[in-house]
Amino acid sequence: MTSVTQRILQIKQPRGGFLLVKFFSEEKLSDGKELFSQENVSPNLVGLCVDYLSRFMIGSDKEQAFEISLIGASMAGMEALAQEFLSKITGLDDSSIANACKLVGFDVIYRAGMAFYKSVEEIDPDKQTIANIRIMVERSLAFFADYGPVVKDGFDLKGAYTDLITIGDGDFLTLDTLWDFKVSKTKPNKDHTLQLLIYYLMGTRSIHPEFSSIEYLGLYNPRQNVVYRLAISDIPKETIELVEREVIGY
Repeated sequence: MTSVTQRILQIKQPRGGFLLVKFFSEEKLSDGKELFSQENVSPNLVGLCVDYLSRFMIGSDKEQAFEISLIGASMAGMEALAQEFLSKITGLDDSSIANACKLVGFDVIYRAGMAFYKSVEEIDPDKQTIANIRIMVERSLAFFADYGPVVKDGFDLKGAYTDLITIGDGDFLTLDTLWDFKVSKTKPNKDHTLQLLIYYLMGTRSIHPEFSSIEYLGLYNPRQNVVYRLAISDIPKETIELVEREVIGY
């Protein structure tokens, strides 16, 4: 199995990347809140936690929001433990956030394999980490109030896979924009913009009709509370053809 992110790591992009970050408009949102500087859970898990809790809080079923985590747990024969964590996620209280952090620890089994799994029992977010996650989910909800509504979340790319990319799941679709969440301390990079373009190009060939109305690619970073957006009509035709051929394999 080769995921979109794994495929991106396999290729050498041109200088600045296939899709330059500077093409994207940038808008800083403000909620007047500051995040704590230290967290005791890995950035990757914090990002997944913010992503999945945001899906749950905007109305997705819990099982759907944490679907990848549950599949990972099932692959490891730990469904009962995963269901125990899931049952304790009810909102944005401390217990819900702590259990979400543990549950997303199963994701890596699905995404990278059992060899990369570390015991979820050892994931124990402190008060600062929990507070940061809560603020970032609240920012995400405010973001969707402005840019939403969400018409699809946690989508796969069925119908569009190739010999080069055999698995992939995107974050959110609103009526006119494909959004990817990046819970990062740094600005987007060429891998992030390429990932977004691949999702779009595969999405238009997938089983999901919602892609037919997508006109923009967007990145939202709830850690920095910044929105990045680019009109698909502004992407050079040769860039699209190159990525379709060389990266995806159409």
